[in-house]
Amino acid sequence: MSTPPSGAGDRLVRVGAIVFFIGALATLVTVAPLFLGTDPFPSIAYAVCMLMGVGFLIAAAGVVRSAWAGSPKRDATR
Repeated sequence: MSTPPSGAGDRLVRVGAIVFFIGALATLVTVAPLFLGTDPFPSIAYAVCMLMGVGFLIAAAGVVRSAWAGSPKRDATR
């Protein structure tokens, strides 16, 4: 069994992880004022928290792309 070469699927997983962690950091920063009793951030700050979901979807697309490229049926048709 051969392993597929490092490609776009791996890059998507890395980019997705980076975007996810940016969203996670934004979530921590956005939620902190709620516990500290200060004024909450504007709504746009909460929108940046959605990067967690976007990053997860990007990483999942990379996993699917890598799995699709390395599938036995795909290798047989090459």
